[in-house]
Amino acid sequence: MVNTGDTAWILTSAALVLLMTPGLALFYGGMVRAKSVLNMMMMSFGALALITVLWVLYGYSVAFGDDVGLGLLGDPGEFFGLKGLMEDTTSEAGGLPSMAFVGFQAVFAIITVALISGAIADRARFGSWMVFAGIWATVVYFPVAHWVFDFTLTDDDGVVTHTGGWIANDLAAIDFAGGTAVHINAGAAGLALALVLGKRRGFGREAMRPHNLPLVMLGAGLLWFGWFGFNAGSALAANNTAAVVWVNTLAATGAAVLGWLVTEKLRDGHATSLGAASGAVAGLVAITPACSAVSPVGAIIVGVVAGALCALAVGLKYRLGYDDSLDVVGVHLVGGLWGTLAIGFLADPDAPAGVESLFFGGSVDQLWRQAVGAGAVLVFSFVLTLVIAAVVKAVMGFRVSEEDEVAGIDTVVHAESGYDFTSLGGGSGSALHQATTPKTTEGVRA
Repeated sequence: MVNTGDTAWILTSAALVLLMTPGLALFYGGMVRAKSVLNMMMMSFGALALITVLWVLYGYSVAFGDDVGLGLLGDPGEFFGLKGLMEDTTSEAGGLPSMAFVGFQAVFAIITVALISGAIADRARFGSWMVFAGIWATVVYFPVAHWVFDFTLTDDDGVVTHTGGWIANDLAAIDFAGGTAVHINAGAAGLALALVLGKRRGFGREAMRPHNLPLVMLGAGLLWFGWFGFNAGSALAANNTAAVVWVNTLAATGAAVLGWLVTEKLRDGHATSLGAASGAVAGLVAITPACSAVSPVGAIIVGVVAGALCALAVGLKYRLGYDDSLDVVGVHLVGGLWGTLAIGFLADPDAPAGVESLFFGGSVDQLWRQAVGAGAVLVFSFVLTLVIAAVVKAVMGFRVSEEDEVAGIDTVVHAESGYDFTSLGGGSGSALHQATTPKTTEGVRA
């Protein structure tokens, strides 16, 4: 029987998570230079459109179809085109209509793909990005979602009625809302993709400042707002677990903002708006896998460590020489790893997940499970992304020409400009470029 209250909450949560992708477009769009803001936002909107279609056709079936062997892949044909799911039946989540669960999981797939785009800002062909996004979702995200989110089900007599993925069931690692499947997955892919495409022209020598910090702050605010659907909605019911998760998400994010700003102040002498926005996202990332396993005080610890750790991690690209344009690695990969491993250190048996940890019970059992799950997703995503990106690059090219990169992807690829100053009294594309080109090269986070 359908639970109408739970269904209303999950449909609302799905809408909140869907809003996160336009929020991400604003967040990323404000962080790039003015000449590529539309291209950056289009990569998120393109992912939204493409992954929606693929999810309906076969993505849901690969992720949540009955396992075809070893917990690695769902049956692609079981729910092809979502056949058989329009009937008035409930999903594996219990009292939810099947389509409510389909919709909720769809928006997770969408934003995971969109997150990767921040690593290759300013230099990727839009068509190549779309081809990559479709292949990556098919080969990487849909199977990993099966590993992490698809649970084995039994009937009242203990007979298995559905077999799920290996991380959720055989390994029994905890990932409440996507620290592995979403953030480690996207972060590892972003690193691989940045390595294949190479550095932006002028990386490390020219200023590549965010062109519109109010857009960044607005995007971060929408992400924070939508993330309550992301995390609390993953309870799949309007219940105590959702309430605990909601509070833990709020606490960790606030603590992460403070952790990032203090780190910035001590390191650079300034607490910045970009730091506040980035700290909020870092906290949201880190608490995502752990939000059902820790106490509110534990959530604060997760958040403050994430803020400080990710603030330090974003500088790795300069030391190691890779150009992760918008810090997908520093925030999502590092934050996702910390949040996933933090369960092994800080999980409280009184929290909804009900597991012991090193600091609450003295057990290392959950810690090794978390480490194996995180490591498996990281390696799988990184290696396959390298292969996919290399093939796309070889077949159709992945990077715009140097001339187009200098001129700006918006005008060359999309025949548009994010800001039309000619209506204010003249000016040319050259004048626009001059007006938006940074004049300094010091103290800039690209």
